[in-house]
Amino acid sequence: MLIVLSVICAVILVLLGVLLLWSPGDPRPFLTANGATLKGSISEKHFITINGVEQGMFIKSRDAGNPVLLYLHGGMPDYFLTERYPTGLDEYFTVVWWEQRGSGLSYRSDVPPESVNAEQLISDAIALTRYLRSRFGRERIYLMGHSGGTFIGIQAAARCPELFEAYIGVAQMAHQLRSEQLAHEYMLGRFTAEGNESMARRLAEAPVGDTVPLPDAYLSVRDVAMHRLGIGTMRDMRSIVRGLFLPSLQFREYTLGEKINLWRGKIFSGNRLWNTQLATDLTKRVTRLEIPVYFLHGVHDYTVSYTEARSYFAKLEAPVKGFYSFARSAHSPLFEEPETMRAIMLQDVLQGRNDLADRP
Repeated sequence: MLIVLSVICAVILVLLGVLLLWSPGDPRPFLTANGATLKGSISEKHFITINGVEQGMFIKSRDAGNPVLLYLHGGMPDYFLTERYPTGLDEYFTVVWWEQRGSGLSYRSDVPPESVNAEQLISDAIALTRYLRSRFGRERIYLMGHSGGTFIGIQAAARCPELFEAYIGVAQMAHQLRSEQLAHEYMLGRFTAEGNESMARRLAEAPVGDTVPLPDAYLSVRDVAMHRLGIGTMRDMRSIVRGLFLPSLQFREYTLGEKINLWRGKIFSGNRLWNTQLATDLTKRVTRLEIPVYFLHGVHDYTVSYTEARSYFAKLEAPVKGFYSFARSAHSPLFEEPETMRAIMLQDVLQGRNDLADRP
């Protein structure tokens, strides 16, 4: 028994040593063909105090003079996915991958749980926007939300339109309780048709009704079921462990402590807003934006309903608006179809047009 325990301890120590060596925590610079740092570029991990709490972000651009794009993540920061799924947005924008209060770089054990709420995060996003405008000398910046980040983003854009050039909602939330009902119906039908009796039974025993919170039995199977069917994070990501957990450990721009905090933050704040999002019908909360608005959505997305987003878009008023369907994507078209995403951002968003948008 002592030998076995010694071997286990040795293996753990070796793994920790490897993780430490693989976690320098330094953002990778942009380099020229000769290996020199690209002049005028920016690649930094940056911390500032926002509304009394120190919060972190990655700022990346091949040219720091590019328009500023503030990215609002969903249930957990996903900047680490850019190593495997580069978006290329940093070619044309100064991209600010903010890790919100209670999440990732901004996780602090002394942050009061009750402070991670929708109103506070909207206030944080607006305060950070004002800082970025001052730092980069911009009158307005671009605001992009993804998944749960769209819940914060569209409300911030509605509240302070004078700060933003345009709002881009990737996997835009609309009425999330209705989205969960549609997802449950779809998954139950798929697993039943495929003869997966175990998954079908678990879903049948956990119906999604009209009340919040959702049943624990449904939440315990939801993410696994979505990823198995290719309607979760990405169309080809069938495992949370292989698709998210292991890549986060391999990401060298986080220190080991930051990697641990990424998942501590996921547990701490990932579901903090969930019941608020479920109980809020954004189609009634935000009915008009005073700036151009763009919804970009994967047609296979059931994490946030594609059909509900389309319905919301049809009702939403804006001076310019465009809805863009990604035929090969589920929940993350910016990672799944980056070339199409870049074309939309360059040809439509930066120009204030909607030429590439879906047609009725």
